[in-house]
Amino acid sequence: MDRRDRDDRSRDIYIEKLVKLNRTAKVVKGGRRFSFSALTVVGDRTGNVGYGFGKANDVTEAIRKSIEKAKRSMVKLPVKNGTIPHDVVGEFKSSRVIMKSACPGSGIIAGGAVRAIMEAGGISDILAKTVGSRTSINVIRAVFNGIEGIMDARVVAHNRGKALKDMWG
Repeated sequence: MDRRDRDDRSRDIYIEKLVKLNRTAKVVKGGRRFSFSALTVVGDRTGNVGYGFGKANDVTEAIRKSIEKAKRSMVKLPVKNGTIPHDVVGEFKSSRVIMKSACPGSGIIAGGAVRAIMEAGGISDILAKTVGSRTSINVIRAVFNGIEGIMDARVVAHNRGKALKDMWG
């Protein structure tokens, strides 16, 4: 198995979403020199999701770098019946994201960056509201901060010394 085969296989299982592409200009003697930054979210629709931020002088190179960083920063997103197990609030700087579990059939009721994370992570029903700063990178970091605060039912039951059936009734 060579490297190309591994790359082709990894491209098949991951969903990649471009959240934001930014162009900046540096004025030099000969004119303007452009550089690009890309913010992407990568997930496998089974609960693993990550984000990456890449910069380069070319659009495709910036996107490639951000996707590679996103694949390296994957975290586990607990999914229970297509939604999150409990309500959670994620904060980063002045961005706050309120995420609430929703009943089946509700869909993803969320804005751009949060919607991309939930679709890539395999969540089909959720309510989310962004409060404060709506800068894409800060909103994404707030969502991942909230994901870290989600407790897994099996871990909570184990820590309390109870069976999972005792916890859920």
